[in-house]
Amino acid sequence: MTTRDPRRRPTIMDVARLAGVSHQTVSRFLRDEGKGLKESNRERIDAAMRELDYRPNLVARSMRTRRTGRLAIVLPSLRTLGPARMLIGAVETAHAEGFVVEVVSLGGGARARTERMSELADAGQVEGILSLSPLDLDGAGPMNNAAVVVSADYDDEMRGIGELADASPVVELIERLADQGHRRFLHVTGDLGFASARGRRKTYEDTIAKLGLESFGVIEGTWSAEAGSAAIRALPEDSGVTAIIAGSDVIAAGVCRGAKERGWRVPEDLSVTGWDDNPVGAHLSPSLTTVDVDLVLLGENAMRRLVAAVRDTTPQLTERPLNRIIWRESTGPVPGSVRHAQG
Repeated sequence: MTTRDPRRRPTIMDVARLAGVSHQTVSRFLRDEGKGLKESNRERIDAAMRELDYRPNLVARSMRTRRTGRLAIVLPSLRTLGPARMLIGAVETAHAEGFVVEVVSLGGGARARTERMSELADAGQVEGILSLSPLDLDGAGPMNNAAVVVSADYDDEMRGIGELADASPVVELIERLADQGHRRFLHVTGDLGFASARGRRKTYEDTIAKLGLESFGVIEGTWSAEAGSAAIRALPEDSGVTAIIAGSDVIAAGVCRGAKERGWRVPEDLSVTGWDDNPVGAHLSPSLTTVDVDLVLLGENAMRRLVAAVRDTTPQLTERPLNRIIWRESTGPVPGSVRHAQG
């Protein structure tokens, strides 16, 4: 007999296993009050639901209409605003194609989220489901009533993975600064619990080594301005650092503030780069060199794949780089160079 963790809310999969039927059969029982099912199946499902104290999934029940033209976007959590721009791209693309969109937050890990998505798909109330986080599709039955597209851009803690963890722009940042005469760098990371922060650190270290440059070190920080200002406060006067690669725009803002408090000018004494293209960065003085991550494009293309899957057509994707460096006033030639003096 299969045991179930008593702390976990029972799912349609649990009911199906206990009743000895498929989860599609349980979905038909819930959707049509058992019409068309064998009496023996109805009795077993009813008994299993009572034994498990199963209550129909609230996500599926919230999708009241059964008409076509409805899609769902599934996230593991809505605790952060990180995916907001991606959702904008996805939702606007769906609306342009004539679909109504529901954004649903499903708790638990990949396995639990997959089981809940199976319920949602089998309810027949959405034509397609876009998951922005990984699923355990190997452990799930077929989702016959809805197309499913996985664009695994966030993990269970809403930390960017996949394309969002691409750190390749760090190479271009360092190469450009090296061309401007910079030789000694410092990196202030974001939270290394994030794949993106780990990727930027590794790319920084690899690029410094490849180009024969010097690194004063890597300071492990958080995604906070305080992490940036603390890194500057800890720098010795004779560190020789002339360029700082910050893990985010917020960290970079702290770096700039700390530099000002020490009487160092940006970029005359210290060049600083950020990441994320926070809208405030363009209005700082000096304005912040950064990496723009086109989350809207990511959402648009993910939704185009889902719409194509629903309609059984080939998706028409927009092909352009996800990341783009925006060079602004916070970077310049190394202090003391001819180009710096002329500038």
